[in-house]
Amino acid sequence: MSSHNSFEAKATLTAAGTEYTIFRLDAVEGSAKLPFSLKVLLENLLRTEDGANITADHIRALAGWDPAAEPDTEIQFTPARVLMQDFTGVPCIVDLATMREAIAALGGDATKVNPLSPAEMVIDHSVIADVFGRPDAFEQNVDLEYGRNRERYQFLRWGQTAFDDFKVVPPGTGIVHQVNIEHLARVVFPREVGGELLAYPDTLVGTDSHTTMVNGLGVLGWGVGGIEAEAAMLGQPVSMLIPRVVGFKLSGSIPAGATATDVVLTITEMLRKHGVVGKFVEFYGEGVASVPLANRATIGNMSPEFGSTAAIFPIDDVTLDYLRLTGRSDEQVALVEAYTKEQGLWHDPSDEARYSEYLELDLSTVVPSIAGPKRPQDRIVLTGAKEAFRAALGDYVADEVPAGNVASSAHSDAIDAVAGSSQDEASAESFPASDAPSASSTDERDEPAEPGHATGRPSKRVAVTMADGTQTEIDHGAVAIASITSCTNTSNPSVMVAAALLAKNAVERGLTRKPWVKTSLAPGSKVVTDYYDKAGLTPYLEKLGFHLVGYGCVTCIGNSGPLPEEVSAAIQENDLAVTAVLSGNRNFEGRINPDIKMNYLASPPLVIAYALAGTMDWDVENDPIGTDESGQDVYLKDIWPDAAEVERVIGEAITKDMFVKDYADVFAGDERWRGLPTPEGDTFAWDTESTYVRKPPYFEGMQAEPSPVTDISGARVLALLGDSVTTDHISPAGSIKPDSPAGVYLSEHGVERQDFNSYGSRRGNHEVMIRGTFANIRLKNMLLDNVSGGFTRDFTRGGEQASIYDAAQNYAAQGTPLVVLGGKEYGSGSSRDWAAKGTALLGVKAVITESFERIHRSNLIGMGVVPLQFPQGESAASLGLDGTETFDIAGITELNEGRTPRTVKVTATRTDGSTVEFDAVVRIDTPGEADYYRNGGILHYVLRSLTRV
Repeated sequence: MSSHNSFEAKATLTAAGTEYTIFRLDAVEGSAKLPFSLKVLLENLLRTEDGANITADHIRALAGWDPAAEPDTEIQFTPARVLMQDFTGVPCIVDLATMREAIAALGGDATKVNPLSPAEMVIDHSVIADVFGRPDAFEQNVDLEYGRNRERYQFLRWGQTAFDDFKVVPPGTGIVHQVNIEHLARVVFPREVGGELLAYPDTLVGTDSHTTMVNGLGVLGWGVGGIEAEAAMLGQPVSMLIPRVVGFKLSGSIPAGATATDVVLTITEMLRKHGVVGKFVEFYGEGVASVPLANRATIGNMSPEFGSTAAIFPIDDVTLDYLRLTGRSDEQVALVEAYTKEQGLWHDPSDEARYSEYLELDLSTVVPSIAGPKRPQDRIVLTGAKEAFRAALGDYVADEVPAGNVASSAHSDAIDAVAGSSQDEASAESFPASDAPSASSTDERDEPAEPGHATGRPSKRVAVTMADGTQTEIDHGAVAIASITSCTNTSNPSVMVAAALLAKNAVERGLTRKPWVKTSLAPGSKVVTDYYDKAGLTPYLEKLGFHLVGYGCVTCIGNSGPLPEEVSAAIQENDLAVTAVLSGNRNFEGRINPDIKMNYLASPPLVIAYALAGTMDWDVENDPIGTDESGQDVYLKDIWPDAAEVERVIGEAITKDMFVKDYADVFAGDERWRGLPTPEGDTFAWDTESTYVRKPPYFEGMQAEPSPVTDISGARVLALLGDSVTTDHISPAGSIKPDSPAGVYLSEHGVERQDFNSYGSRRGNHEVMIRGTFANIRLKNMLLDNVSGGFTRDFTRGGEQASIYDAAQNYAAQGTPLVVLGGKEYGSGSSRDWAAKGTALLGVKAVITESFERIHRSNLIGMGVVPLQFPQGESAASLGLDGTETFDIAGITELNEGRTPRTVKVTATRTDGSTVEFDAVVRIDTPGEADYYRNGGILHYVLRSLTRV
């Protein structure tokens, strides 16, 4: 709590008979017209003012925020809590356990390494959909999950007992973000500090980029790397510049036939085009009141996909109704209402704040959409999906394009054409139109078009004998996975009920899924299956193969599990470009399943629809989705659920009692969890034979004071990469190939191939993760021609091809530093700290790109890697760099003098002795980040700070 009170803001508030201490925003001149999100930050500064890191000048700077100015004022944000999922959370707890030993080695007290703010972890990323399409799929998958992850789970149970204020939601409960909005989020946080009961806005940072889902509740929070989260747990504020805030005005309401998913994909496309990286997005206007809380959360969830730091909705009656529905206490709801109205945080559409930039969407213009085949922002109007798929297909099977086919280079144009059509035109053609003629169409899926036919496409029909002995055929575009999964949509009853009703209508018409489609249902909480059961809809989903496979991220995180062997073999042997359709938020290359090249995001009802159609090469308006028992064609509009029916089921089937029951003892877990032996002690007893949890090397040889930073000389290029390289490309979360360095390591340590598990589950073992860095099977390293995967040229061996890990080891043996060259949006995607940890541990000292995504840039600094940008308008290609050069980087040493250089001089020397010189922009943006870099990383900085206390 604040040790200063420069503005005499401290006051009391009574709610439901309880008195709370608050810090009044109206004590600061200028606060009234601030956007909602900046008011939350202002309260944070008032409450934590200490006269040193947080001063009265910082508070005045925020209250006097200039919407038009570029961010240049650094503030320190102290989140109320930290939220983790297990993929990112396990390495967090591994690091904290290691820090306890390191601080003891430096003469400090090990128990000082302890969360100072509440930290909560939901184990949701480890379940894999190995078993599907059968009633026991859930139990089978959970048993397999515990078998694979026993060591990790025992370690987390130790952490829950060893660290104060750290709680774990056990496996099989739900997805972290859905559990957060349904149970963990307080909205207004009551907490006793120093004998005083405070009330303040609930804020957080989370170790998953989709932490922003809670923005739908009016809770300010965003994703950070695990490295930053650890620092926040240990009391370090998050250093940030006061951001620009984009005001996004909503009006109208969603039309019949469109869903919350379609709204999200539309907003994602709009904001990506506008440019919101590093900014807050805030929704306002009369239309906000008509946006259900579940839709708000769905929109907030996708903030990382449009690139903003946060995408927040204000607090209003909709918020309170949701809190009551989800079982929050009457006292808590009363506190939220009283506090927000007292503090000017209650939404009043007639009182508009000032914003830096403005956008507007009339929700009535939204049309059904999907996105793909590899980025969430590539929206495709559903009626143009077949055309866009055909245009994209040439990128994946270019050698088979028949004469006259849509050229692969037309892919982007096709997407622009269907997604960028005027809203009036799109509305006129919106789906479904119940009175539209059900004209039959020529089924162009059967054969390639004749030469010269503009709508032709590559075709390679392959016969497959299924496990039950039946014969079928698959082709390019076959839907190999249809998965209702991910926090984005499974938290939203409107789309989940619509999916189940579509399944009911399909079953009643005698339709079935295609035999090659792997189906799965992975809700974000048990409440979903509760209301499915109550509404009597579960049997219809199961009839189509959508049995419950687990309560977790599953397909969206890459835990889709293997395809049926016969389908996988046909795909691999014939190099088929098959597809996945999922209700997720991520569809990056190589993420969903190694057999699948093209991935599409869609609403849950459309996931059902594509499972029935069995192919992306399907026109939703003019092609039948199947035939009924009498042989009549059935079209999607014939089985699409009525919006009124969806609302009726929601009203009758979802009750407060479901939330109260499912979250009554959420931290206790089932008998599997409670039966795990729990290690004891303040420090962890590392098992030297473990392949899951090992002590990392970050603090080996660490001294009480940091060594001076040095310039970089004689560096070699480890990878030359293009645009939109994601953290999935840098540090994949999915399956481990047997012949990869990580697979070889596991085999050498006695792990059978079927027990490899995923990279995500192995994040507590640095040896696996170093070997998995840059190991994504779709990575394109332009140091090599026509090679995909984790390979490079090793100039210690004459430039021969080698795995990136092996080459890095050879460079390390010679004492040669490394650099990585990249393009635009480097490090986009998940807030994956191992993308930075692995980069650092491979010996990379600098990453030079055209632009960075926010979290990865921060994580690189947190691991002692300097992020640099090419001069504006320049790139590796424009400068003539091909990655064979050696690099010298001069000017970094200015940091030793307390200054952060704006640019550093980079000299690239070619093999013929000629040079390319340029001034690279140093992306160390705040004084706090400079401190982290000087210390060799944020954890080293925190550890040294703790030893001085």
